[in-house]
Amino acid sequence: MYVGESFRSPMILKAFMLITAATILSGCGIEKSLLYYPDSSAPSEAALKADNLQYWPSASDYRGLVSADEENYPNGTIIAFHGNGGTAADRAFYGKVLGAMGYRVILAEYPRYGGRKGELGEKAFVADAGETVRLAFMKYGGPLFLLGESLGCGVAAAVAGGAPATIDGVICITPWDTLESVARSKFPFLPVRLLLKDKYDNIGNLGSFKGRIAVVGAERDVVIPMGHARNLYNSLSGTARKMWIIKGAGHNDWPASVNTSWWKELMDFVKGN
Repeated sequence: MYVGESFRSPMILKAFMLITAATILSGCGIEKSLLYYPDSSAPSEAALKADNLQYWPSASDYRGLVSADEENYPNGTIIAFHGNGGTAADRAFYGKVLGAMGYRVILAEYPRYGGRKGELGEKAFVADAGETVRLAFMKYGGPLFLLGESLGCGVAAAVAGGAPATIDGVICITPWDTLESVARSKFPFLPVRLLLKDKYDNIGNLGSFKGRIAVVGAERDVVIPMGHARNLYNSLSGTARKMWIIKGAGHNDWPASVNTSWWKELMDFVKGN
């Protein structure tokens, strides 16, 4: 069919765009078609050895990765939730820099990522993350901090909002305020509130959290523009909060723009030093 002939009317063209976009966003859902990019490959033994990592809590039924060193971590445990692409093994840099500062770092893995079984979606991810947090607290005690990157902020915020007594602080790196807000900016002509299955409402979820919250935005982020991080930060009340802006950095290259001193400043705030 020749679109130029059949959809000359602006109203018909708009209706066509709405139907097409709605079909994309529903059906498999925006979460599966646009939000999740699972890498189902489990990390190789060679890769784990190279980064000094091991499966946690066990190789037979793992939920993430942790340093293979059995040394003491006096400053507590950080559970890091990565973004929507790659796997936990790709975030080994968290363990290296924060481990050197005295923090045990668990690189949490999602269902359907990194060789794990399960379902994609907010409900499955948050339930799985909640169990990871429970097991970590039972094994190590506190203090316990959650670090979320991009999509991981949505997971961390949801868990923190449901278990504020267990979690001492939350770090949100390149976050959104709500998934709906991001979707509206990408699809302004759609009723995204009706189409979204997953909500990932960071504003609502962190609204009941009373621990310390660090918000980190990347100045040149075009994937999740920094305005969303500002909106999240400005919405927080009733708790200690601080925001960092990484100058000249984008959504994916920000780690190259921070150093050990920056991480220490961030963690000193979250820990309350």
